Amino acid sequence: MASLAQHQFAVLRKLPYLSSSVKRASPPSKRTRPSRFVVTAAVAIRNEKTRERERWKRLFEEASERCRLYPTEGVLFTYEEFMAALGKYDYNLEVGDTVKGKVYMTDKIGAYVDLRSKGGGFLPLDEACIHDVSHVAQAGLVPGVTEEFVVVGLDEDDQSVILSLRDIQCELAWERCRQLQADDVTVMGKIVGANNGGVIAEVEGLEGFVPFSQISTNVTGEELQGKVLPLKIVEVDEDDTRLVLSNRKAVADTQAQLGIGSVVTGTVQSLKPYGAFIDIGGINGLLHVSQISHDRVADISTVLQPGDTLKVMILSHDRERGRVSLSTKKLEPTPGDMIRNPELVFEKAEEMAQTFRQRIAQAEAMARADMLRFQPESGLTLSSDGILGLTQGLPEEGLDFSNVGSSEDSFLGEEVDE
Repeated sequence: MASLAQHQFAVLRKLPYLSSSVKRASPPSKRTRPSRFVVTAAVAIRNEKTRERERWKRLFEEASERCRLYPTEGVLFTYEEFMAALGKYDYNLEVGDTVKGKVYMTDKIGAYVDLRSKGGGFLPLDEACIHDVSHVAQAGLVPGVTEEFVVVGLDEDDQSVILSLRDIQCELAWERCRQLQADDVTVMGKIVGANNGGVIAEVEGLEGFVPFSQISTNVTGEELQGKVLPLKIVEVDEDDTRLVLSNRKAVADTQAQLGIGSVVTGTVQSLKPYGAFIDIGGINGLLHVSQISHDRVADISTVLQPGDTLKVMILSHDRERGRVSLSTKKLEPTPGDMIRNPELVFEKAEEMAQTFRQRIAQAEAMARADMLRFQPESGLTLSSDGILGLTQGLPEEGLDFSNVGSSEDSFLGEEVDE
């Protein structure tokens, strides 16, 4: 038995895995450990994402199931109530509707407008402004601007609408003209055309008609082309697109405000050998060569030129004949200043005009003093300053001035004849 056991032990020692010649595997070095940790972390992250996707999937399936089985759960109104409320809002635009939109793009032919729930709209260049413009930007339309437009057309091809700002501005202009007519306001209008009956003037962006019979001066339509005239609004009819204007009424209103001795600003319109015609608010006045300066003026063009702006004083005003006589001579602080230093004349104009008016008042007082010699019973006295006073009560029947002429006319006549 002992020999048998020894023999088996000897055999076992010869087996390869028990042989001392077989090298054992060395434990893994520390350098290989990080790779195993990275793999473990990646697996953990992937598992977490999988669980998150499964959670969202489960929530979606639950919500989908609730919507399928209980579609109105938590809703505070019924389906019928919702449809009734929706029917109150009409999203189908029609011509004439007013809509607010935001410009998001412009080009040389117009502007593109976002109408939000109502879709998109296009604003053509000729509908961008009541005045003529070469680009919508001149009308203040740039990307980002929000405006109120009116629908003037529908484009069935691309389901867009044609918009207009011009129509809105025209409506406001007509309303403005009605107000100006009611207030009897004088407006300035530029002559932009003419025909056999009169001229076309632009007022508040609208074109109005001025008959030749309502123009204060005897000129042709071609001569008035491009000029600016004072006008009164006579008739406003938006339905018939009718706007009638009058230059004659505006001039008459202005003339009523012209007082003898008042100083006004005018523009030289033309020069003649005998004087210069000055435009004073739509009225042409004559500045005679003798009324330019106390010094002799041999050539008017050496003192004035067409287009010059100057201050003049009203010498006389014939309303019936529409004639106004002007003077710069009366405004000279020193004789000859209008030739040597016109700026000084214009600076002292109001002061010199005041002196002129005082001289007129004194002349009137002197004339009335002469009249007192024929009515001693009046009880009037005249001070050294030309001021009338009372020494006793006036007669009950009053004083008779009917035969006393205006000293202003005689005084001015003497001045003009100088």
